[in-house]
Amino acid sequence: MRVLVVEDDGSVASGIVDGLNTPQFEVLHVETGREGMQAIAEFAPEIVLLDLGLPDMDGTDVCRAIRLKSNVPIIVVSARSEEIDRVIALEMGADDYLVKPFGMRELVARIRAVARRSGADPTTTSSETHIGALSIDGRTRRVELAGEEVHLTPKEFDLLNYLGTDPGAAHRRGDILRDVWDTAWYGSTKTVDAHVAAIRKKLGDPAWIESVRGVGFRLSEPR
Repeated sequence: MRVLVVEDDGSVASGIVDGLNTPQFEVLHVETGREGMQAIAEFAPEIVLLDLGLPDMDGTDVCRAIRLKSNVPIIVVSARSEEIDRVIALEMGADDYLVKPFGMRELVARIRAVARRSGADPTTTSSETHIGALSIDGRTRRVELAGEEVHLTPKEFDLLNYLGTDPGAAHRRGDILRDVWDTAWYGSTKTVDAHVAAIRKKLGDPAWIESVRGVGFRLSEPR
């Protein structure tokens, strides 16, 4: 998911960019409203995180200008907490409004929610992934192995679908927790291991999900 961050505060911007530094996001940061509007055409973002207090123009004007030429979802991220600021931003075309300071867990959850509503979330893609005899359909949330349906719990499906977005790539446990469970996790990651074990059992061969020592897991066809 391509995310455009329009924010002139370097510390806030770096926190957002670092927090979204996962395989699921490609982030571009610009500091002015004019740069943001230019990036709409050149970067083609799927989500815009827009500050209101920009150095060259007010963020509400940027929001209105973006909305005139694009339907890209916009989440306003601002220190302005008054109701009138929220109302104006929403009337100018913003899809959501988040007041600073905020936690990355909330920001990621709001990005996911807005993306789901707009159809931009890659974890809910309607395309079907095929890895050898394994088929993962994000639209119907069905998994088939050699033509036979594999019955997974909702979270087991989310995890398998996440691994299937980039077959063969190693995914870190912390990233999996953040992207699949929508949480920043600093303790035990045993919940990931437990779900992986359950999926392996249902697929009938543990080699479908390979453990990458010191990193996490990758999904690949058994040799």
